[in-house]
Amino acid sequence: MAYAMVVHEPGGSKNFKKENIEVPKPKKGEVLIRQTAIGLNFIDVYQRTGAYPPPGGEYPVILGSEGAGVVQGVGAGVTTLRPGDKVAYTTPGGAYATHRVIDAEKLVKIPSGLQDDVIAASMLKGLTAHYLIHDSFKVKAGDTVLVHAAAGGVGLLLGQWLKAKGVTAIGTAGTKEKCALARRNGYTKVIDYNKQDFVDEIRKITKGEGVQAVYDSVGKSTYLGSLKCLAKFGTFVSFGQSSGVIEDFKLADLSQYGCLYATRPTLFAHISEKKELDRRTKALFKAIKDKDIKISVNQTFDLDKVKAAHDALEKRETTGQTVLIVG
Repeated sequence: MAYAMVVHEPGGSKNFKKENIEVPKPKKGEVLIRQTAIGLNFIDVYQRTGAYPPPGGEYPVILGSEGAGVVQGVGAGVTTLRPGDKVAYTTPGGAYATHRVIDAEKLVKIPSGLQDDVIAASMLKGLTAHYLIHDSFKVKAGDTVLVHAAAGGVGLLLGQWLKAKGVTAIGTAGTKEKCALARRNGYTKVIDYNKQDFVDEIRKITKGEGVQAVYDSVGKSTYLGSLKCLAKFGTFVSFGQSSGVIEDFKLADLSQYGCLYATRPTLFAHISEKKELDRRTKALFKAIKDKDIKISVNQTFDLDKVKAAHDALEKRETTGQTVLIVG
């Protein structure tokens, strides 16, 4: 039986309801997918609680922004895909379901040799890591950068990819275990922010020079310290807010701390065109195949156990990637 996990109003994880659905039929330009694996991301929590508006702007809503599966049918005009093809995507909402239809232009084929759960866990986070270090601040060998939440999904990928590019990556994490995990994934040094002041530590590590960029997905509790860690003309890249929204940012801060640059990028702006989606996905899949980055799926939950998955994510009990499996 086809089903979806639906949220009818913003709130806690208890608001997820398992609801049977009709298997949808693809319209012109669309593809029907039987899903096999669905990536879990913190933005799903924001949308469930109401901190962010839900995909489509209103409830009820089916959350989830990345997944993988098998093509079961194609609509009129679709010539690039056919039933049986293994595909993946990242797009706002609609993923927490056994079946879904999606625009063919938003799908990419999964290369042979790559597993569904790995790809489902890598589309949003992997493509995010790609644009952060190739566009938001384009790193080069010899740079030194700081990454907050280094043991999180994007953080672990950044550590590995930065190391492969010859960049010195310094991370922050909240426990001894997470610090050790980050070090195993490319970070030269990892600062336990519960025991050390990361600003002081960065000054010591860099001998007062600061870092060329800070990749900050934490937000409210870290942003001011992040600015203080930057070298002159450094770049503050804010791409998340797990600790809350930055509310008191001032342009004057950029001059006070060293003629800095700041940017607040989003993934979907970077992959809105099919050619950009294909280009970036090709680079991501190559990095995975070349073992420049390893996608660590450290937690899996059945789709209908998504409440438990969200609880674990909110309690910061997860590391690496978490995937919902569709049986």
